[in-house]
Formats: sequence, structure tokens, C-alpha cells
Amino acid sequence: MTNIRKASEKDLDPILNITRACAQKMRLQGIYQWNGYYPSREAFETDMSREELYVLERRKKIIGCITISTLFDEFYGDVEWLTPNENHFFIHRLAVHPDHQGKGYARQLMDFAEAMAREQKLTSIRLDTFSRNERNQRFYEARGYHRLGEIFFPKQSKFPFYCYELPLQS
Repeated sequence: MTNIRKASEKDLDPILNITRACAQKMRLQGIYQWNGYYPSREAFETDMSREELYVLERRKKIIGCITISTLFDEFYGDVEWLTPNENHFFIHRLAVHPDHQGKGYARQLMDFAEAMAREQKLTSIRLDTFSRNERNQRFYEARGYHRLGEIFFPKQSKFPFYCYELPLQS
């Protein structure tokens, strides 16, 4: 049985352990998406202060997390989105501990975010994923997300991140 809930202060260390384990697994696969700079405790603290950080628990143990944000970061400014720049969510820092990957938990987190967006009658959900992380690209594209453009995070990688959007209104 799994449960998704808003994160609290006590959840920060387990969340960081999950993202560090994910970063290590990705590095072993040659995917240099996350590093010592990102994701940071400060990013998760900001997410939590904005009440946008959620955790996935299984048997009362945190095994995943997701940030469901309304904040339009400036680095998305040049992307040609499918919908107007209002009334949407951005997904950040989706992670499932490597011991629990491949079991549908990332799908549960995205189902949760998409259901919340539909309940709030939002226009779309937007996100970015690393251009070298083909597994993530297939995951989002299978969910109906459209790849739109590239952005760069020089502190993370010399390679681009692809921006995706899922329109929710017709």
C-alpha cells in the first residue's frame, strides 16, 4: 500500500538519500543529470516552504518524491510552450529510490500530479528532463507529453535538458 502526502521537515534527509542514490545510479549508467550541486537541500526546503513537495510512502517508508510547482522559473522564458504562460504546474525533482524503480511508483507520482492539475482545471503540466536520460524521455512521451525545446543548466551538465508539456484543456 502506498500513500502520497505533502513533505515535512523530517522528510528532508530521506528525500536527499533517495536523490543521492538516484544520482549515483545515473552516474553508473553514464547519465550525469544530478550532481553534488543539484538537487540540493535548499531546493527541497524551498519546495517544502511553498507546500509543493510531496513524498511517496510504502509501508511507512519514503521511497519517492516529486515537486509540483506553480513557479515559472526564468530559464523557461525562451521555450515556445503549447499553452499560454499561466495556469499550469511544473514538475521538478521526481525521484524513486533505485531499489523501488521499475515498479510503477514514478507513474503513481505523475498520476497524482496530473489528477491534481485536472482537479484545479489547469491548462497544462510542464517539465524538463536531461537529454541523455532516454528512459525519462520515453516515460514522459508515453504519457502524452510533447517535447518542445531545450534549456541549459551549466552547473549540472554541458548537455541540454529537453522541455516537455502536457496540455490538459482542449
